[in-house]
Amino acid sequence: MKSSRRTFLITSLGVASSLALSRQAFADAPKVSESDPTAQALGYKADASKVDKAKFTKYAAGQDCGNCSFYQGKASDPYAGCPMFAGKQVAATGWCSAYNKKA
Repeated sequence: MKSSRRTFLITSLGVASSLALSRQAFADAPKVSESDPTAQALGYKADASKVDKAKFTKYAAGQDCGNCSFYQGKASDPYAGCPMFAGKQVAATGWCSAYNKKA
């Protein structure tokens, strides 16, 4: 019984420290630049109000990265990860053509 408890505690500590370290590492991730090739292909703008509405007719006022299902932070986080831009952070106020409203 003690062995199982010890194993559980050691595993739990390992998982917790891994999560803490990965979160810290991601906090230092670079921000997506609008000149990034992926950003250009997806029409990413750090300020959603500057989206070319003629080119991206899917865009609607009120859509931004902070309320997109792909945004990997809290809506209150100014920047967070997005799987569309692996290893980089997007602005919560941003937008791209992959936008999908968070449920």
